[in-house]
Amino acid sequence: MRKTYRVLTLIALIEIVVQAGAVAWAQFGLGRYVAEGNTINKAMLECRDCGMNFVEEYGFMIHGMNGAMIIPVIGLVLLIVSFFVRNRALTLWAVLAFVLILVQSQVLPMLGRGMPGFGAVHGVTALALLLVLVTMWIAAKPPASAVAPRTASPAASAAA
Repeated sequence: MRKTYRVLTLIALIEIVVQAGAVAWAQFGLGRYVAEGNTINKAMLECRDCGMNFVEEYGFMIHGMNGAMIIPVIGLVLLIVSFFVRNRALTLWAVLAFVLILVQSQVLPMLGRGMPGFGAVHGVTALALLLVLVTMWIAAKPPASAVAPRTASPAASAAA
């Protein structure tokens, strides 16, 4: 189970990197779109049956779907797996990560719509989650005794 815990933690770490890349890609694309003389208005943002205005707009979609659905599911599975690892510290780390994921994916996006300053909190929370996941991945490393090289048996040593 410890290996599963580590794999899920690594997948969550990769997802955080995907999040950062997707939103940066979209923001830079939006900047170029506006620099080329195009405008953004409320009707464009709320249009659900319009096509994409620029290819980088997919970054916003990736960021939203990944953050609202995929990462929370990974976090929940990681939390469940942590109970089977039977290590209190790893479970506490998984609880912390899951709480951060919930705040990051469910609370801050809603607050940010009314108060854009929460966007900064969203970014800082993402960095905190990244640090927690790195710590979890390191903490879940198998104990040194589990990966120590085998030594020759006492009988083989006596025969030599």
